[in-house]
Amino acid sequence: MGSNKNKKRRRTAERPTTHPRNKYSNNPPDFAELASLYPTFKPFVFFGRDGRPRIDWTDFNATRELTRVLLLHDHCLNWWIPDGQLCPTVPNRSNYIHWIEDLLSSDIIAKTTKIGDKVRGFDIGTGANCIYPLLGASLLGWSFVGSDMTDVALEWAEKNVRDNPHISELIEIRKVESGENTLPAEGSNNEALVSTKTEIYLTEDMGREGNSLNTGYYGPPILLGVVRDGEEFDFCMCNPPFFETMEEAGLNPKTSCGGTPAEMICPGGEKAFVTCIIEDSVTLRHTFRWYTSMLGRKSNLKLLTSKLWEVGATVVKTTEFVQGQTCRWGLAWSFLPSVKKILSSHVTEKSNLSFMLQGLERKLGAIHVLQSVEDYFRNAGALCKLNTSSFTVDITAKDDKSDANLKSESQNYDGVASCDDVQEASGSSCLNLLSNNLSFRVSVFQQTPGTLLVKGSLQQRDGQISGSFSPIFRRLEEVLKQKFHREK
Repeated sequence: MGSNKNKKRRRTAERPTTHPRNKYSNNPPDFAELASLYPTFKPFVFFGRDGRPRIDWTDFNATRELTRVLLLHDHCLNWWIPDGQLCPTVPNRSNYIHWIEDLLSSDIIAKTTKIGDKVRGFDIGTGANCIYPLLGASLLGWSFVGSDMTDVALEWAEKNVRDNPHISELIEIRKVESGENTLPAEGSNNEALVSTKTEIYLTEDMGREGNSLNTGYYGPPILLGVVRDGEEFDFCMCNPPFFETMEEAGLNPKTSCGGTPAEMICPGGEKAFVTCIIEDSVTLRHTFRWYTSMLGRKSNLKLLTSKLWEVGATVVKTTEFVQGQTCRWGLAWSFLPSVKKILSSHVTEKSNLSFMLQGLERKLGAIHVLQSVEDYFRNAGALCKLNTSSFTVDITAKDDKSDANLKSESQNYDGVASCDDVQEASGSSCLNLLSNNLSFRVSVFQQTPGTLLVKGSLQQRDGQISGSFSPIFRRLEEVLKQKFHREK
């Protein structure tokens, strides 16, 4: 019995905790003190049987007033939201801000800003509460663009910014124009409009884990169409709609944080929404140093992380946000070259990769892309076999010449990966793992006019060879997109 108790204690001690720089890490809110200082908060405080002050977490008015007094008392921020809007918990949102601070100060990827430059962030769906820009600006002096699409959210976000003149110049609230052909989300009573303009198609690799998205994202623009030409940001952050229906959103009877359909739901839930952010990031790439999002379900981390490796992210990081009994997870990725050469176990296991080739002229088709693939690898010294009936090219690196040439072709690609557990590769880069007898197949499939799906399949299951395959295939992606992408 004693050993079982010790194991339980050890597991409890190893549980992720509040971020150490969080103001509430060692000093949680004192409800009794706040009630004595703020008369409007006092009616919501009562004492339990243990004599400790408490509030009713199922009472929206109580949670909203707590957020208001915490922001005023601890952050000197004036704040309010109307009934029904999503009410954030200050300690939990602070954890996310400090995690981004850790990412920006780390040496995982190269710093692109000069000393003295202000950090600039983009808050996707800032909401009426505008909590992330307010906290980031007040705690760290960051500047923000906060985006949203509903009139109520825009009106109150702007009001919350204006009511804090000491940081108002740091925050811009930007309206997202909803797309054409809008449809109401399920359970929304027409409050949340979603557009048929944007849809995500998933590749075979994503469904292989048995955790595929059963629906694409139909909704207003997220980053593409909202970020302006020439803009650069250090990061984006997002508290995505976690649910697919309002019924699902209301399954937790222990809390009441409000939230409109526009804030809480979208077809496909958070998986579809964050997948759309990933798709946007593939196009925007270096526009942001870090792309990040919060997640409400740990089960979605594996699927989304797999998608990130598939689209060529150089670094992926995850974390867990813990505040009281509430757990959320953070996902971050970048396309910038890393400073540290890191190789995760995921890279060595990946044997099927794919990407979309879009914007082709109508006179060009799959055969033209296949011929370019053949020429690319043949010029590098590899053996190539083109099959025009199956639209495939089989490539084999047989000798030292092809090894060296393929390495040279790929030398600018940093095949870097990192997750919760990161270990350094033995060698200057994973490209050094390229070996003789590397053999893989490239297939090209017509999707729609002007759009092709290019897939690469490693013919061996050797772990080290697989680690070499990924950067070579990503270099091919860059070459083909540069050659075939039609300038608009």
